[in-house]
Amino acid sequence: MEDGSQNFNEKYGVAAADHDAPSSGQPVSNSWRDEPLTAAESSKVTEILQACKNGDREQIAALATSLGGLIEDHVRRIAWPILLGNSSADAGHTDDWQNLPVHRDEEQVKLDVHRAFVYYPTGESEKQIEGRKHELSDLITGLLRRHPCLHYFQGFHDIAQVLLLVLGADQAAPLLARLSLLRIRDYMLPTFSASESHVQLLPAIVYATDPKLCQHLARLQPYFAIAATLTLYAHDIEEYGGISRLFDFLLAHEAVISVYMYATIIMTRKKELMEFEADDEDMMYAILSKLPKPLDIEALITRTTSLFAKHPPETLPFKAWRKVSSYSVLKTTRDPNALSKQTLQEGELLHAKHAAQIKRQETLQKMTAQSRLLAYRYRKPAGAFTVAIVIGVLSLWLGRSGNGSSASSLAMVLDAKDKLLWVFSKTWTGLRL
Repeated sequence: MEDGSQNFNEKYGVAAADHDAPSSGQPVSNSWRDEPLTAAESSKVTEILQACKNGDREQIAALATSLGGLIEDHVRRIAWPILLGNSSADAGHTDDWQNLPVHRDEEQVKLDVHRAFVYYPTGESEKQIEGRKHELSDLITGLLRRHPCLHYFQGFHDIAQVLLLVLGADQAAPLLARLSLLRIRDYMLPTFSASESHVQLLPAIVYATDPKLCQHLARLQPYFAIAATLTLYAHDIEEYGGISRLFDFLLAHEAVISVYMYATIIMTRKKELMEFEADDEDMMYAILSKLPKPLDIEALITRTTSLFAKHPPETLPFKAWRKVSSYSVLKTTRDPNALSKQTLQEGELLHAKHAAQIKRQETLQKMTAQSRLLAYRYRKPAGAFTVAIVIGVLSLWLGRSGNGSSASSLAMVLDAKDKLLWVFSKTWTGLRL
């Protein structure tokens, strides 16, 4: 039988990868399988390449969603940059990142890279794998030094290695930057609160389709889905062909689609989950924290697409969508076509605004908790009245910073907090006398 990758290479004029040479910035291969393309697959490849030539993102997204996705890595190297977008304003990509200041998370990057490439690629020598680890380390470190606002999270290397293997080191760098700042930005904030807001949509999505199942899982916090959604499922899917196929789908759609996908997984396991009592939380959590095996990716994509069409985010119950920050990627990627035109600078600005918003919310929550504690401790009408006034003043003061994220606004908020703490102290001292 004719070798599939050789067949593809000859047909499209692509040089075959040298699997004996040390890794040197090249993608893992032109094909992830040995079988030759079928007539239908060859026809689809031609259709995808024509859509890429025309710059038709909607058509590429539709083909990436349909059976088989983008078929081959050679096609992905042309289509993924279109799906992720490419702005001329991103041209400031610097190659001399080695001379930039060290990022605070580089030690963790080293630890994670050491654990990379466990399941794929196969058929490469130890020397090649070490070369790829070096490339992966440079890819991630370069991103963090160029964009120091980003906070690395464990598992990010799983995402980066997929881009590295499919695209090669040189092409992966600018696309990883766009993915990080425009698609998974919420996961790279100073805290995980924005990441938690993603999985908090799960109960609403499940309830929209199956209220009985949602009620059965009511005691569970949906944190079981964080590892998979955080890494775009790259941490859990062990087959190279499977994860590259899934990335076709995820990159073609908005960020919230990965949450809908996990909701789909939950509902496909209904029979298994209903065998347990509603209070058997540990067992159900253990089941839901792992993807089912084997995982039928094509069926999962079809069901997720259907679920999303029937219950788009704006229609979800419990006002779930209204609770999501306007700075979250869940909302800023709502129009994938508009997303493709966003710039890295816009991504950094949204990152800063979201971080400042979270800081304000955390400050208000902390101050509210302190005031309630004081009100309970000094249960007098004057005390309760003063607490109410202070909470109101604090809310207004924090609100004056609006949705801005400038350093001056944040400084004003922190100054307000210190002044109001002083007011607390003086007020309660007077009440106790």
